[in-house]
Order: sequence, then C-alpha cells, then structure tokens
Amino acid sequence: MPATRVNKFDDWVDLFHSWQKDVGIDDPDVTSYEFEAKFGELKSKAITHGFYKGQDRWKTLLHVPDQRIRDAILNMIVYQGDTEFASVEQQRFLFESAPDEHERAALARVMREEMRHGFQMCYLLVNHFGRTGKVEAEKQLERRAFEQNRLLGSFNEVIDNWLDFYVYTEFIDRDGKFQLNMLSYSAFLPLAQSMLPMLKEEAFHLGTGNNGLLRILKAGRIPTDIIQKFFNRWIPTAYDLFGTDHSSSAHWAYIWGVKGRYDEEKHDGDANLDELNDGNRHLFWKECDGLIQAMNRQVEQTFGPQHPKLYVPDMKFNRRIGQFGRQPYGVDGRLLSTEQHQQHLKDVLPSEEDRRRLKAILKEGGWIAPKKPGE
Repeated sequence: MPATRVNKFDDWVDLFHSWQKDVGIDDPDVTSYEFEAKFGELKSKAITHGFYKGQDRWKTLLHVPDQRIRDAILNMIVYQGDTEFASVEQQRFLFESAPDEHERAALARVMREEMRHGFQMCYLLVNHFGRTGKVEAEKQLERRAFEQNRLLGSFNEVIDNWLDFYVYTEFIDRDGKFQLNMLSYSAFLPLAQSMLPMLKEEAFHLGTGNNGLLRILKAGRIPTDIIQKFFNRWIPTAYDLFGTDHSSSAHWAYIWGVKGRYDEEKHDGDANLDELNDGNRHLFWKECDGLIQAMNRQVEQTFGPQHPKLYVPDMKFNRRIGQFGRQPYGVDGRLLSTEQHQQHLKDVLPSEEDRRRLKAILKEGGWIAPKKPGE
C-alpha cells in the first residue's frame, strides 16, 4: 500500500522536524531520509482472537464498537510511539564515537527507522483519533528520554557507549519485536497493517545487536564480566516492558482484540487471560537464553572452554514492577537479605570502575572484529 500524507498531518510533521533539531539529530544519513507512513498486507482481514474473533477488522475508529476499546487502542499507539522517539534520544550522541564507517551507518539506519516507527504511530493518532490524537501526537515530541519523562523505564536509561548500544539493540529492541508482533494481531486494521513494515525494519536492529555482540566477543578485548554486567543492567528492564503480572488491562486488550499473544497463530485453545504478560515474558526469556548460549560458543572459541559463560539474569532480578518489583532477588533468582542485595547489586551491575575500564578499551580501538561480507 503506498505511503499517504494528508494536510492535517503536515502541522505535526513540522513539529517532528523541530524535534529532530531540538534533540541534536544532525547526521545527514538521518536528516535526509524521506519519512513516510507504510502499511503491509495482512494474511487475513479477520479478527484473530477475542470476543469479535472472525469478524472483519475495524478499518476506522467509527467501526470500533465500544469507546473503551477505542481508548485502549489509543493507549497502545501512544506507548509504542513513545518508545520509538525515546530510543533515538538515547542513542543520539553515539555518532561521535563510532569505531568505523560500518558501525556509524548501522547506527544511522537504526535511528532513522526508529524515527519512522514513531512517525507511523503519530500518523495513526492524527488521522484516526481526531483532536485527542493530535494532542497525543504532539506530546510524543515533548517528552524527553534524557529528562526521564518517557512513559516506560527502559527508555529513560542513559546510553553513552557502544556496548550499551549493542546490548540495547539485542535485548530492548527484541522486546520491541515482541510488542510489534502482538500488535500485528490487532483488530484495528490500520494498526495491524502498520506492524508489518515495522517488523521488517526491526529485524535489522536485532541483527545489528546480535552480530555486534558476537564480533565484540570475537575481538576478545572487552572482558566478559563487563559484558555480563551490561546484560544484567538492560535485560530486567525488558522484562518490565511486558507489563505487570495478572494484568486486567492485558486481559481486556485480549478480549477486545486490541492485542494478541506473541505466538497467537500457534494456539487453537483459549488464552490464559490471567497470565498473558507473563507468558510473553517467558517466551522472551527463552529466546534470550538461546541467543546467549550461541554467544557462549564464541566465548569458548575466544577465551577457552574454562572461561566463565554468559547468562540471562533471572526474571525476578532487579525488577521495578509486578510481583517481584523492588524485591531483593539475585541474578540467579535467590531471595537475599536487604544487606546482601545491596552488595549484590554493586557486584553484578556496571560500576564506575567498570565504566572507566570500558571507556579506555573503547578509546584504544580494536574492541570489535570487522564485519565480514554476508554477516
């Protein structure tokens, strides 16, 4: 389906360009990009799950049968868009320290595609949700990750080095893949159709993170204990992105068809409505575990078979929301005393000394193996 622009969206586009300048996006590979809304063709126009299963997906907001459902759709779009703009703000200064032209070009592509995803969500807000949508689209450009007022925790964290970038694109963008896939089952047709091009673009972000980490391990310059601490920093924030346990909002979003399960097409039976978020979170953990096991094969090749292996932190570790939120669990899932936990966090999260070590290594160069053709 061709990209579409209508006049009432033009005012927001002007604000979008102002936002780019305001947050310091001046790389020509990003600013010269022609941003547009893209829509894909779904295998079926029928609603896949919930109360309205089998009916035609809703083409416009007028087709949505209940105001509560409209509000839920609006909320999903707002949160998704907010993450996209936030990630750009988090990564904006990495151009200055890119190790080579390939990494700089990969960063530029990731950033412009994240911007396009935010652009896409605001296109839906402005063109489908009237005055409320326009206000929410403007708010997308008013919040700032570096002022820590983005809507979700991962997207208020600081990214100030390239190890952060590769861990982020491997794991936080992987959560993004899960969220986009769940929204591709949405009963609201424009939202579902928006997800297909976004998922194709997101695949590059995931590949950038995974390949970057493998090449870092191959180079063998950054100690694996530092890499593990950055895993411990970021992965628990991704767990939180799936939402609280026993969520009533996830329950109703599924019943209304607003959002599906990550692997919805694999299920014939009814969903466990009380465990939707946690079910998707467990699938995410399993995928991350498989990726890190593959990284450990490179660890063995680079450092030897006796070298400590990388791991996925337990889903109870360093959580901020849900039943394990702010509870003193360790990276291995053990419940610790308050005193033990305070020391444990110092031991397993990046310290100022770790950051100084990392900064020196990144400055010296040679910390990432060259990318081979076809990788």
